[in-house]
Amino acid sequence: MQPMQHQVMGYDRTSTMFSPDGRLLQVEYAKKTVSQGTTAIGMVCRDGVLLVADKRVTESLVVPSSVEKVFQIDDHIGSAAAGILSDGRVLIERARLLAQQHKVTYDTPVEVITLVKEICDIKQSFTQFGGARPFGVSLLFIGADEGRRSLFVTDPTGIFVEYKATAIGEAENEIKSMLNNEYKDTLSVKEGLKLGISLLRKVLGKGFDIKRVDAAYIMSSDKKFKRLEGEDIRKFMK
Repeated sequence: MQPMQHQVMGYDRTSTMFSPDGRLLQVEYAKKTVSQGTTAIGMVCRDGVLLVADKRVTESLVVPSSVEKVFQIDDHIGSAAAGILSDGRVLIERARLLAQQHKVTYDTPVEVITLVKEICDIKQSFTQFGGARPFGVSLLFIGADEGRRSLFVTDPTGIFVEYKATAIGEAENEIKSMLNNEYKDTLSVKEGLKLGISLLRKVLGKGFDIKRVDAAYIMSSDKKFKRLEGEDIRKFMK
């Protein structure tokens, strides 16, 4: 059955209706939205984890700091989004609340995997309830737990996968291909940030500008989220 026939039959009008060939078309549309979002890269390094993202600041009158692509969830957890950032912001706020509630209840920081599962449960629920659409956003989560550094990708279906290094957004396939050749798990955070910025520069070409880059990292030694901006990022380009 052709895509246009699916639409005529109305299988794409709700996320709760399967098409005859077993597809949820609204969920597929949400995943397509993610592939059109700005690029975000995550890496696990020997001494920490990091995120590098494109904010796509293309207007000279925009204040770059007002465009947020990388978010702090807790002291030891960060996230980056690709797709509809307003959808992402709702999930980020929920993740922050869950992290705070866990700390108050158990007097210990929430594990990254626990938080990822909670957010994915929310994403999945929006693929099966009527009157709501799936979240049109994928999130990268990085974190440093006791003795472990982790990077997870969550997609609109509610599926999550752990990676050593990956990318989401419009240049996902191109950057993944380059990561397969250039990434090594022996990289330091500084080397990883340099590689991430270099990959963004390659895919953006003439459109690359340091003002478009949003980056953050968490070192295994102190487990503290640190954001990089402006001149701090420029150091890693040399």
